[in-house]
Amino acid sequence: MLVGMLAARTKPKRRATRLRDPERTRERLLHAASREIYRSGFQSASLDTILAAARVTKGALYYHFENKEALGYAVVEEVISAHVHGSWVRPLQSVKDPIDALIGIVQSIPVRPEDVRGGCELNNLAQEMSPLDAGFRMRLETIFDAWREAVASVLREGQIHGSVRRDVEPTNAAGLLIAMVEGYSSLAKNAQDPKVIKAGFKNIVAWLSSLRQPGNRKRA
Repeated sequence: MLVGMLAARTKPKRRATRLRDPERTRERLLHAASREIYRSGFQSASLDTILAAARVTKGALYYHFENKEALGYAVVEEVISAHVHGSWVRPLQSVKDPIDALIGIVQSIPVRPEDVRGGCELNNLAQEMSPLDAGFRMRLETIFDAWREAVASVLREGQIHGSVRRDVEPTNAAGLLIAMVEGYSSLAKNAQDPKVIKAGFKNIVAWLSSLRQPGNRKRA
């Protein structure tokens, strides 16, 4: 039945499907590479493992990416960047209370043992590759900059509307927040203990609460 249905399709539709295949192949490669890099690090990531997971040939890999470095760069630009944008940048757009929004994001970060085990994909690559490769360093810096600016921008808005203390320097506070999130993630990964990151996030929430304008304080 399925074969007959496929055969009944017109030729233009089959052509359109074939044209979309390279896009799906590239997407499978990116996500397979992202998982392998997260598990093994970029330098130890195995192209054979990526190809097997993506179910594509080596020829297909090199059709889309010139080399392993180009694949790694694409993972940073299209996978990791999208994760950070979805977790931090998008949720901070058009918020009513910036402190509530930031606390909500921190409290929504997964802290299961399997999440703690591998650490943060962004921080992992920054620690491994930024000292070694300018291409990785610049791309990762772009993500950190976008993250920092998203937090700083919402804090500035909070100051304008009177919900964030005037003496807070938004860019510095945003950098401190990122450092705390990534730092506690690294400590928990090293300890292989979710309790470490849970305690750390509790400290972050208390610090964020302290940024409220007096008179707007809420109970933790």
